[in-house]
Amino acid sequence: MADSVKQILTKPIQLADQVTKAADEASSSFRQECAELKLKTDKLAALLRQAARASSDLYERPTRRIIEETEQVLDKALSLILKCRANGLMKRVFTIIPAAAFRKMSSQLENSIGDVSWLLRVSAPADDRGDEYLGLPPIAANEPNLYLIWEQVATLYTGSLEERSDAAASLVSLARDNDRYGKLIIEEGGIGPLLKLLKEGKMEGQENAARAIGLLGRDPESVEHLIHASICSVFAKILKEGPMKVQAVVAWAVSELAANYPKCQDLFAQHNIIRLLVGHLAFETVQEHSKYAIASTKPTSIHAVVLASNNSNGNNVSKANEDDEKQTQSRIPHPLGNRTANQMHRVVTSTMAINGGNQNSQANPPPMSNGLSNGNKSTHHQQSYSHSGINMKGRELEDPETKATMKAMAARALWHLAKGNSPICRNITESRALLCFAVLLEKGREDVQYNSAMAVMEITAVAEKDAELRRSAFKPNSPACKAVVDQVLKIIEKADSDLLIPCMKTIGNLARTFRATETRMIAPLVRLLDERDAEVSREACIALTKFACTDNYLHLDHSKAIISAGGAKHLIQLVYFGEQIVQISALVLLCYIALHVPDSEELAKAEVLTVLEWASKQSYMTQDETIEVLLQEAKSRLELYQSRGSRGFH
Repeated sequence: MADSVKQILTKPIQLADQVTKAADEASSSFRQECAELKLKTDKLAALLRQAARASSDLYERPTRRIIEETEQVLDKALSLILKCRANGLMKRVFTIIPAAAFRKMSSQLENSIGDVSWLLRVSAPADDRGDEYLGLPPIAANEPNLYLIWEQVATLYTGSLEERSDAAASLVSLARDNDRYGKLIIEEGGIGPLLKLLKEGKMEGQENAARAIGLLGRDPESVEHLIHASICSVFAKILKEGPMKVQAVVAWAVSELAANYPKCQDLFAQHNIIRLLVGHLAFETVQEHSKYAIASTKPTSIHAVVLASNNSNGNNVSKANEDDEKQTQSRIPHPLGNRTANQMHRVVTSTMAINGGNQNSQANPPPMSNGLSNGNKSTHHQQSYSHSGINMKGRELEDPETKATMKAMAARALWHLAKGNSPICRNITESRALLCFAVLLEKGREDVQYNSAMAVMEITAVAEKDAELRRSAFKPNSPACKAVVDQVLKIIEKADSDLLIPCMKTIGNLARTFRATETRMIAPLVRLLDERDAEVSREACIALTKFACTDNYLHLDHSKAIISAGGAKHLIQLVYFGEQIVQISALVLLCYIALHVPDSEELAKAEVLTVLEWASKQSYMTQDETIEVLLQEAKSRLELYQSRGSRGFH
């Protein structure tokens, strides 16, 4: 950078020398005005030479803008003074230069002096400046926030760790207030020093830097800038070795960048960030060492439910998977020196054995460890054990608030990383993440529960479209899958929290995975059709439609279950009296049920055919060609089985 700065300083210094020389040759008519300009030009030239000597310390972004502006001013000054040179009697007589031109040029030179002086001060080491007030450079008078950004970024380059932390906090405030300020921070070179602070700073400084980086990634272009600055490797290092409070902010930043630019998901995965996040999620959630013991023999918790499910399905684990389980257990450190793996550990490893027997075949993103360690035996010690590659030394001593925040942010990051990405979802489900989500949905803090519910919703949304993922991750006999479904159904049955909508979507996404005999999710969803909240009723319709639609192999069984649960009467009410967006969703579901069970006595008693005939005459309900075709097919089927003379049984 020093060479490039010297190059851009060369021309203005040469121009300043030319102005000085031309001022000495000015005619007597303009000698006084030119002398004043010469005086200011000499002062400016001295500052420019000082800048050239300190070029290695100059903050490049304001340097370029200030020097470019200064060069233009000196060029204008030279043009003005050249008009004042005495080149013949006629030119002296007829050359008229307004006094205002000299005053304007004097003011511009004064501004350039102020700009270069400020540049030297802001680029000086913080210790040299002391508590000196930098002031506002004239160039930033019309855009004071640009000056603030320059000042804070300069402090990030030259300040002490405490000053750099304060500067990062100031950039957080600016980026949070306005998207444009975030772009300016990136344009003005703020990413590099923020990353350096994240790597080298004290804990508060690292938190501020991570928070600023998360706020900067508001759009795809900004996230690309961050990715090109090697943000992934820095984040991975922090998630592996950093303080937990910093790791929580980094996990939040990952979630922000992934949400705003999904193309970066795979890059994060390639840096093992998925594995590290799952490790944080699992820490003290599914404990894998001998400190954990199940206090009660009654299956009152997710852990016990999983244990019971595992025992009932023990014959499904192949010998190869049992061998894999033994290898996994052999790699697990026991900080208290107990060689016997505890009961919960066997549940977790068996769950992973059932889910992930073929995980080593995955090439991209890098496969996660099938065990509960990073597989490096030499890194395990009694006081410092590794959890998915994370140094967990002293983590038990963190306060509960920090631990809960870490889990919330890890779940949030996995939520946004999993969205629409099959390889990452496969990576997540082949780990113990599903079991972790089940536990956190039951026991976690409110934000932990919500982020876990959203993560499960996104994973199941991908599984709905990816048959291979659906078969491998959501097998009916999978203990982790059972634990997730059980907990999601509990939330749906209670229907009293913000978790309801994502949990309803999750059950709908899994509609193809349930057996014909598995009907316990139908009744709670049918009850929600009679919900005052239109959004809840609509999501219930959508979820039930995924059970009853033709694409579902068991659509006949599910349609009958919906009728048996009293769904017909609720759907008729929604079609007639619901809000428009609910009406259409309810109509689609009613059409599928009528199409698959046209001979149903309940449908005849409810006069569903009359409802469909009414709906077919409502133009807003039949605007979608697909719905119109479905409606006509359903009507035809009902007319075939329910003649007009015997349609009603009332």
